[in-house]
Amino acid sequence: MDIEHRHIEVFRAVMRAGSVTGAAALLFSSQPTISRELARLEQLLGFALFDRVRGRLQPTARALALHDEVQRAWTGLEAVRATARSLRDHAGGQLAIVCVPAFAQSLLPMACRLFAQTHPDVAVSITPQESPLLEEWLSAQRFDLGLTEQDSPPPGCALEPLLAADEVCVLPEGHPLLSRDTLSPADFAGQPFISLAPGDPYRRQLDALFQAHEVPRRMAIETQTAASVCALVREGLGVAVINPLSALEYAGQGIVLRRFSASIPFRVSLVLPQFRPSTPLAADFAQALHRAAKSLLARLQIAG
Repeated sequence: MDIEHRHIEVFRAVMRAGSVTGAAALLFSSQPTISRELARLEQLLGFALFDRVRGRLQPTARALALHDEVQRAWTGLEAVRATARSLRDHAGGQLAIVCVPAFAQSLLPMACRLFAQTHPDVAVSITPQESPLLEEWLSAQRFDLGLTEQDSPPPGCALEPLLAADEVCVLPEGHPLLSRDTLSPADFAGQPFISLAPGDPYRRQLDALFQAHEVPRRMAIETQTAASVCALVREGLGVAVINPLSALEYAGQGIVLRRFSASIPFRVSLVLPQFRPSTPLAADFAQALHRAAKSLLARLQIAG
């Protein structure tokens, strides 16, 4: 039984229109063509689909049963077509991102807003995680992309530079050191200092820098996150040197930024797993990240 899709399309159109003429109009065809293809379908099936009653087509019981099955199949086909259109247009879908916790507060929100302007129906999942577990998860291909502070890619991944800037000084509003545009290590002598925990790599770099300059700081409070550092500085409990992204989030909220004369490089890298099934959504989100990074760097120039 060599039934083709066209035969089913003609049968469905006749059932919908109730006549060959109406079916021809639905399919932008001619009445003789529809009649010929309908007759061919009945020949292939081995039974009549319609009774001709006073010039009108009356579906048989078999035709009604067949139409029920055709409708179920047609609904499934329409769902397939809708999914294909969605994939073509990148509408819908999901995107899984893993990042250093600080980026979930400072870089990703802007990138998500930019991405949503063109992909409003895509569900984005953000998972904050510290190194080295972050890199392990990316190597395991568990996420579509990741954001890290590392300079080398995890195994099975490619790394793309996203943002590079120096750490900045953060001071509470009204602090005497705000009279200077750039602060040197010597300016922090005797100042109450808000610091990250001893195990943090940026804390170790700062400790080594102040030690090399022989500048004694008064270590007032240690905390785990840059956001916590900013909150403590805002309360007037001390001064600090932190990453520029976290500093920008608090700028103008009781905190003022100043450049640091010594360079403590801060880098953000985009990590792309190489063996996870590719999706154009990841490339589009990467573009949104680059736009967000460019915007933040411009804000940093103004704030500093």
